[in-house]
Amino acid sequence: MEQQRGLLLLFLGVQLLLMGAFLYQNRHRHSFTSFLRVLIQDRPTVGEELPFLVSVSAAQTSSQDVYTNLSQIHPVGVSEEDLPSCPLISPYINGPLKVMIPENLTMEQVVEKNPLVELGGQYRPPDCWTRHHTAVVVPYYGQVQHLQHLLFHLHPFLQRQQLHYAIYVVNQVHTTAFNRGKLRNVGFWEAMQEEEWDCVFFHDVNLLPEDDRNLYICDIFPAHVSVAIDKFNYKLPYHGYLGGVFALRPTHYLRINGFPNSYWYWDHEDHDIAARLQLSGMLLSRPHLLFGRYHMLEGQDPSHQQSPQRHCWHRPVRMVEQCSPNRIPCNQMQHEKNKSLPVSSVFLLRKAPCCAGLFCFC
Repeated sequence: MEQQRGLLLLFLGVQLLLMGAFLYQNRHRHSFTSFLRVLIQDRPTVGEELPFLVSVSAAQTSSQDVYTNLSQIHPVGVSEEDLPSCPLISPYINGPLKVMIPENLTMEQVVEKNPLVELGGQYRPPDCWTRHHTAVVVPYYGQVQHLQHLLFHLHPFLQRQQLHYAIYVVNQVHTTAFNRGKLRNVGFWEAMQEEEWDCVFFHDVNLLPEDDRNLYICDIFPAHVSVAIDKFNYKLPYHGYLGGVFALRPTHYLRINGFPNSYWYWDHEDHDIAARLQLSGMLLSRPHLLFGRYHMLEGQDPSHQQSPQRHCWHRPVRMVEQCSPNRIPCNQMQHEKNKSLPVSSVFLLRKAPCCAGLFCFC
């Protein structure tokens, strides 16, 4: 009896493998991956997904405008509790996208093109319930045109993926040089005060994603997402490059002790983050080069401006003690909820506080 049961299980296993091979060979990757994700969904650890699996056909498709088909999204007239679950793979995902920015773009045009985005707030799919909740933190240093272009392109990009999301712009003023790490920390802390986000994307203001298969949801590992930028011929400029777009779960953020506050110039920040990942024992995830494609907007990136304040460059990376939130000099920061812009919040960093997030960073 036991022998017959073993043979039956073996037969079923072989049939399962043959079915998967058949679907793969016939390029039905959408169905095959959906089948895999159904199996993964019932694992004990809830929410630990692998978003960088090939979730749609990797075959080359024609590029679309990022706003294509979004007019089909509209409220369905039922309460939020009665909404059906969003499909595992959004029906609006196409693949390659055209980067098309209107001339003389204004913020009013951005608002008009995205009527389902709450003014000064967030977006939720109006026709289904999603389990993916992503905050996008954008360090900002006065690049008005870059910000308008990013919002015009990124809002529909995220809506195509049927995410609940909010875009947080963290604005630095009254300082002599750009400090991307500090602004990232401020943005993370303030975003987590508003929502229990399960994923945070730290996004440079001058990068526009070119493929909506590059899902803005978090992997089980920290992820460097902008792996193929047109400025670098769509490949990593060097092996340890971690700039551009970086994704973390809140638990990842705490394990690496956030981002360094002490770099007023960009060259060494990536090495510091890589060292923090190594010390945390976590692996780094990256999407396929076909998916993680980005267009870099022209113009000076303020993160490249050198400053004489480089006081922690030669110190070893330290995982230091936790700071109490009341140690943050809040009188040096101003929290504005702008109700006329399609971004969730704007933060003004008046000075350089010691603790810009949950921890003291160095």
